[in-house]
Amino acid sequence: MSEVKLVAETRSEFGKGAARRIRREDKVPGVLYGHGTDPVHVTLPGHELLLALRTPNVLISLDVDGATELAIPKAVQRDAVRGHLEHVDLLLVKRGEKVNVEVMVLTEGDLAPGNFLLEHVLNTLPVLAEATHIPESFTVSVAGLEAGASILAKDVTLPAGVTLDVEDDAVVIQVLSAQAEEAPAEGSGDEAASEA
Repeated sequence: MSEVKLVAETRSEFGKGAARRIRREDKVPGVLYGHGTDPVHVTLPGHELLLALRTPNVLISLDVDGATELAIPKAVQRDAVRGHLEHVDLLLVKRGEKVNVEVMVLTEGDLAPGNFLLEHVLNTLPVLAEATHIPESFTVSVAGLEAGASILAKDVTLPAGVTLDVEDDAVVIQVLSAQAEEAPAEGSGDEAASEA
């Protein structure tokens, strides 16, 4: 897991006008909360934050007014059209602390020959992991699977110190049989018209 260092400034202006001014300066308004402390409103560097958020469940080391805090992104709001960052909620964490996160599930391998579809029932798997050792993703093999086969949460190999935060028998991935197009019935359509 990667740790990214960012410098945050505390802010005392709130509301849409203040947020627009912050964004015009290529910065992003955010809130830092957790551990029973009062929320701290911060301004973060836009480009650096955007790069950091490309890593799922990134650990952010924040320099806030000279103090260093560790945080993970909990909610990220983006502009629906342009995709720009609008706001970010950051959860304070401590080294060694366990946190609830959702980790992306990736697949590898080819299904058995045939007309099968792979359905991701869960794109992410809820787990409990140490804040400084959150996996970026889990990879499961679907090699040779046929229709009716499924991979359950308990089948996903987890690294040491990571536990499931979902039922063991929750379906993560399942293989379905693709519906073939029905052949036209005999004597229907154009053939019937030509015979008449």
